[in-house]
Amino acid sequence: MSFTTNDLEKLQTQHPDYRMELVKGAIVVMSPSGYESDEVALEIGAQLRNWVKPRRLGRVAASSAGFRLPNSNVRGPDASFVRAERLRRSPRSFAELAPDLTVEVKSPTDSVEELESKIQEFLDMGTRVGILINPDNHTVNLYRSGEAVETLGDGDILTLPDLLPGWEVAVSDLWPPVFE
Repeated sequence: MSFTTNDLEKLQTQHPDYRMELVKGAIVVMSPSGYESDEVALEIGAQLRNWVKPRRLGRVAASSAGFRLPNSNVRGPDASFVRAERLRRSPRSFAELAPDLTVEVKSPTDSVEELESKIQEFLDMGTRVGILINPDNHTVNLYRSGEAVETLGDGDILTLPDLLPGWEVAVSDLWPPVFE
């Protein structure tokens, strides 16, 4: 049986506590992420929002925001950014486009290969930059269509001059603090 966006919306209404995606006609229930990975996702989202909102550059969303992609899949990255000129108003349901930036944060149960595949799907659908943040090894990988993957570590600064000129975040600032 192949599911549609309408089926997904209906299921989400019936089961609001579950995060779901529609992938190739199948409903995928997303498991909760680990605590650390959620902290990292919130941090990158906050860093993006704190830069984007006062400059009115566009919209930043968290993992519950779904994107209906041109291939009919509905996917929800851990964080995303869409330029203002592409999404003038927030839709009540899924945004019917690929975000300009998609961010995935590896949780303990995720495989890097699956996350890379998801990022590649977004890139194939029009996303300009994909970011994979891996708390396990303190790396940030940047993906762009047709370009080599760029890997950053704790001593590096994350920038996106082609998408968010002037925005920068120290990779080491993405990790949760340790209180001793």
